[in-house]
Amino acid sequence: MNILMITDNDPAGMAIAFANAINRHTEHTCRLITTSEKYGFEYEKDIHLPDIEDDDFGEVEQLLKNADIIHFHVLRDENSHLGPLVIRDYIKEKRILHHHHGHPDYILNVGAYNEKYRQRRRKVIVSTPDLLKIAGNATWIPNLVPLKDVQFMPRFDRSLPQEPIRICQSPTRKFDKHTREYRNVIAGLLKKYDGRIESLIIEKRPYFECLQIKKKCHIVFDHMRGWFGIASLESLSHGKPVIAGLDEWNIRCIREFTGGAEIPWVVARTEEELYKAMDRLIGDGDLRQQIGERSRHFMESSWSERKVLDLLLSIYASL
Repeated sequence: MNILMITDNDPAGMAIAFANAINRHTEHTCRLITTSEKYGFEYEKDIHLPDIEDDDFGEVEQLLKNADIIHFHVLRDENSHLGPLVIRDYIKEKRILHHHHGHPDYILNVGAYNEKYRQRRRKVIVSTPDLLKIAGNATWIPNLVPLKDVQFMPRFDRSLPQEPIRICQSPTRKFDKHTREYRNVIAGLLKKYDGRIESLIIEKRPYFECLQIKKKCHIVFDHMRGWFGIASLESLSHGKPVIAGLDEWNIRCIREFTGGAEIPWVVARTEEELYKAMDRLIGDGDLRQQIGERSRHFMESSWSERKVLDLLLSIYASL
């Protein structure tokens, strides 16, 4: 099959990650068209419309014509245009899939989106389990990381300087990821440990630079919104203890996907629980090592690219 993914900005780098995984692990061909870039993360690109020279959209048009499946990410649909090309002019006999990643406009207007997809008899996939509660006719396809790429290989705790113990968060939007609570907790821990710990809030950095910084940390905090972000998966792959406020719904969905594997996250749902979790991890290097090794094993055994792709390919086959 020829699969064409279309999105504005690449959500957390997942569009290019899925495209690469399809091309790496299957007989299918996947291409990605992006039209904009947010946050300056410098994700890898395939065809990026602002880079097209001399208004030559011939390759874009050929990809639209040849596609068997058009896989829209975020808010894109067939009424969007790619330069001078209107996508709906090319969708006859194409199979279409919509992939949502939690964009605020989607969440605020989910009823309208659900009705649109119902009328058009479209299937929807979502990137995190919490979206299953609002998205109609939806399937959760987990995000993925390329575990064997060097950027995602582990550097276990004992290979790092033992002090200061580096704790980090990499929030795209601080207001949305409990960064205030994280700072409150760190302020209390700094008083207790007096120079033995160091906190990093990683933002406005290119993606691969961010990964290198996180790899040199001892403890990673995601957020406490009930679900988990790609930041969790990256740091689990790095073999780090990862703290997140997973709720029971997300834990159940994770266990269903993994076949009941032990959850490696350190769960903290309140500021008080976050303090206790960090305090325990700071004070026990052996525990950090054990949880980190469990984190990497979990990703290798239960969250491989191939496992995620099998789900996506089953959705493609059902369109």
